[in-house]
Amino acid sequence: MTIAVMLVAIVLVISGFGLAFVGVVPGIEEIWRLFIFLIISIFYISFWLGLSILFSILFKSIATSSLASVALWIFLSFFISLGAEVVANTVAPIDRKNEVQPEVVLKHERIKEMVSLSSPMILYSNATATIIDPMRKTTRSLILMGPMEELLSARFQNPLPLGQSIVIVFPHIIALIAITFICFAISYVVFMLQEVRT
Repeated sequence: MTIAVMLVAIVLVISGFGLAFVGVVPGIEEIWRLFIFLIISIFYISFWLGLSILFSILFKSIATSSLASVALWIFLSFFISLGAEVVANTVAPIDRKNEVQPEVVLKHERIKEMVSLSSPMILYSNATATIIDPMRKTTRSLILMGPMEELLSARFQNPLPLGQSIVIVFPHIIALIAITFICFAISYVVFMLQEVRT
């Protein structure tokens, strides 16, 4: 509960500084975007809390559980993106010397994105960046566009409404909520089994 209160305070302080610095009063949609950002952040932090509780239940030593938590955090936050690049280069290599076909580049980026989405940090950063920035219309890093798509994107440069931003990041939000509940459920089951055995 104190983490949620601290997170709310941090978001309010940063919003206040931004409001004073920019001088533009936010509308209802911007306030809703901040609120959804806060909810997503609470679930992201809850995931790491659930994972640390699970490790503290699994390992008897405090040092082992904290080191395992930090090691998994480093792996999921940093090494997944490096591993995604390696997997994408293995499955769909891009030959930089010859002419690259768009289908190969698209397959490479899709594989890289699918592997990267196994990291909660990538899920969180994609979801929050799309919710906070109404000009961001997708969570993908590469989009192939033909002449008609380029014409349409040049003509329609309006920001997305909040509902459309939520639709774009809905799978990311559901995945964060699911892995958070899974961590807490596994922690509960393991703890109850340990209690029954003793």
